[in-house]
Amino acid sequence: MRILFITSNRIGDAVLSNGVLQAMLDQYPGAKVTVAVGQASASLYEAVPGLEEIIAFKKQKYHAHWLKLWARCAKKRWDVVVDMRGTGISYFLWTGRRLVNSAKDDKVHRIVELSKVLNSVEPPSPVVWTDDSHNQKAVELVPDGSKILAVGPAANWSGKQWPVENFIELIDALTGAEGVLPDARLMVLAAPHEREQIKSVLTALPPERVVDLIGYDLVTAAACLKRSDLFVGNDSGLMHLAAAAGVKTLGLFGPSPEWRYHPWGADCACIRTPEGYYEMTHHPDFDYSHGVESYMKTLTLDMVVNAAAELYNRGKGNADNS
Repeated sequence: MRILFITSNRIGDAVLSNGVLQAMLDQYPGAKVTVAVGQASASLYEAVPGLEEIIAFKKQKYHAHWLKLWARCAKKRWDVVVDMRGTGISYFLWTGRRLVNSAKDDKVHRIVELSKVLNSVEPPSPVVWTDDSHNQKAVELVPDGSKILAVGPAANWSGKQWPVENFIELIDALTGAEGVLPDARLMVLAAPHEREQIKSVLTALPPERVVDLIGYDLVTAAACLKRSDLFVGNDSGLMHLAAAAGVKTLGLFGPSPEWRYHPWGADCACIRTPEGYYEMTHHPDFDYSHGVESYMKTLTLDMVVNAAAELYNRGKGNADNS
């Protein structure tokens, strides 16, 4: 039994699609899996059960990457092709079963939209797969001890990045004597190219209390996140990775639609600016340019501290605050 799973280059969308792949693995135990994915998200699939191959492709002019992917995949006979990208090539592959995502509905959460390929009543929650090697690396990076506050202070666009100085104040508030995670260690996650813009966050606590995970592969990051107690971050792929890892996850939103991309799960929450998404993005001065100032400045420190504390204490009563 061979499954071909074609998914997104964007880390967030790739994570959100993983519930569909897990549904296939549940339906076809022991299947061999090939994942075709953009280079940015490729490491996410290193520990997929039954993994046969990861085909990491790079976008090329005139959609040439799709033609190359077809040429590579057309040599095999697949039992199931799951095409989360809705590409044309999946219709020209030899397969017994073909699931092609064609749903377009920006009024529902992206997971609901993606899961329509399964025709299931309940959308499958995202998952992230780790193995013994990644879990052992996580133990080395995040040894047992005090609790862990994980943060994702970067974003793929400056407009939806809560100011870095706010994250520093948030860390102080949550890990201070009066916070919900007093004396906790800090875990900082970001892509390698984002280090410069958020490096000051690494100095928010003494070095011995900081776990620097900037630039780590996605599976190792997920294994480390599983050892943390709370994640707070901007709307980003790392936010979705944290939620899929089962961490209590608070997403911060401004110029992106929270109803479509909020972190998914019972232990997740989101908070947005007082201005709504449409109010913000339809303002005549709104600018999507790269490098614009943050549109998140009206999301105050107190608002985020309170939302983080409420999420952390969810299901615990007030025991941790007493």
